[in-house]
Amino acid sequence: MELRIAYDRYYTELGKKSEALYQALREAIVAETLPEGFRLPSSRKLAKLYELSRGAVNIAYDTLLAEGYVRTETGSGTFIAYRPSSAEDHAKAEEQGRQHAIIHLSDWAERLDGSTGNSMGITKRQETEERESGNWDKSAEQAESGGPASASRSDRPLIDFGIGQVDPELFPVEEWRASLYAEVRAMTSHWPLPPAEVEGYLPLREALLQELRRERGIHASASQLFLTSGSAQAITLLSMLLVTPGTSVVLEDPCYSGTARAVRAAGGTIIPARVDDQGILLSNWPAKLLFVTPTRHFPSGAVLSADRRKALLDWAVRRQAVIIEDDYDSELRWGGRPSEPLKALDREGRVVYVGTFSKTMFSDLRIGYVVVPESLVEPFRLAKSLIEPRPAGLAEQRALANFMNSGSYARHLRRMKRVCGRRLICLREQMSLRLGRWLRIVPVDAGLHLYAQWRGEAGDYERFREGCAAAGVHFTDDGGLWLNEPEVRAGLFGFAHLSEELLDLGVRRMEQVVRLL
Repeated sequence: MELRIAYDRYYTELGKKSEALYQALREAIVAETLPEGFRLPSSRKLAKLYELSRGAVNIAYDTLLAEGYVRTETGSGTFIAYRPSSAEDHAKAEEQGRQHAIIHLSDWAERLDGSTGNSMGITKRQETEERESGNWDKSAEQAESGGPASASRSDRPLIDFGIGQVDPELFPVEEWRASLYAEVRAMTSHWPLPPAEVEGYLPLREALLQELRRERGIHASASQLFLTSGSAQAITLLSMLLVTPGTSVVLEDPCYSGTARAVRAAGGTIIPARVDDQGILLSNWPAKLLFVTPTRHFPSGAVLSADRRKALLDWAVRRQAVIIEDDYDSELRWGGRPSEPLKALDREGRVVYVGTFSKTMFSDLRIGYVVVPESLVEPFRLAKSLIEPRPAGLAEQRALANFMNSGSYARHLRRMKRVCGRRLICLREQMSLRLGRWLRIVPVDAGLHLYAQWRGEAGDYERFREGCAAAGVHFTDDGGLWLNEPEVRAGLFGFAHLSEELLDLGVRRMEQVVRLL
């Protein structure tokens, strides 16, 4: 479990490090983001993580100890000792229920039910597709394993840095198979099954809510969480509900092209927003809807800074806008300090949170999810019941619930983080050493790919790509992700599916190519 607390927010407000750490820890404890019995990091580790002195950490820990929020065990560490009362639980639930921001809906949304509130219009077209990850190059079937070479412009085996792939050897196939078979047997032995909720299988939603509370600090009720057929379906349904022809919608530039297509299909007018190494560059956009990837910008991996997170939420309140937060792979963090999702910071009910299991499990498991504010619960339920009256992949949903509740999912994530973290370090170090003169590697500590910007001319970059292809090396170009003309040329380099030996070999081949330009 990661320690995900609102330190940056409190430090901005209070300006004192020890007090900010104390308030952030206390908030997480009271909200049960840090549950009773959880072992806090040592003062040395926490000081390093948040760039504090050990003295500041000890002051925060001592204050929590004096107030009864934590207990210490000699030789073992500091543990959460707080247990909320039922009255406090009730107050927390009431506080969550008060988040009823007025959200403007489309005419299409109004026609779903005559009692739905005011607003705009939308086209009926729905456009869904797979995220670019993994589907851009189907020729990359084999790496350098001694088998027959894939078809390419070279007779050498192909080393595929394409994104969205994971090593099948890292997936616990037998555990998943047992979980899936058990649910299929249970379902077929109890026909006919009771009607399934359009929101999705309740035990999976409950397990996911616990995961979101522990790992991301997001508190919501089961009625606010919907399971979808991948995150693309969630993005498309939200576009249908919130976009009207001619309505301005802010998108990062570059961004996931499926989001841009969904907005265009709904008739929206896109406002591109530039991105730097601290995430989206803010402006007072004349819009009421924004799609953003704050925990890890797609494709660059930039993390939205704390100041910009606060400013983005302030913009949404000021404009009465909705922010759709696409958190596509922040579970896969290899180091550094975890940042709070916008949804965890939202006090107005203006953030919609979208996630997926396609990165942590496998891409063909079409289970995504969306956490909506109270104001969007009924419109989203009506829209989903029209598109998908019964949940798709119910056997997989049931199996995933069992997979999570049994602890298999957590064990799988720990193994992925351990192995893929080593692979990220290997690729980053080799690319910096051998290709740093030609490629700027954008720093990342999460996700499944590196983003590298070409330092030279566009023509040289194209020759580099062609040379790599001839040498049997494939990577993903970001050209199709830009809304405007690309400011720089860049590539995306996936690493989770390749051994450290293949990563090293692929970088060496690219170095040979670039030195001949």
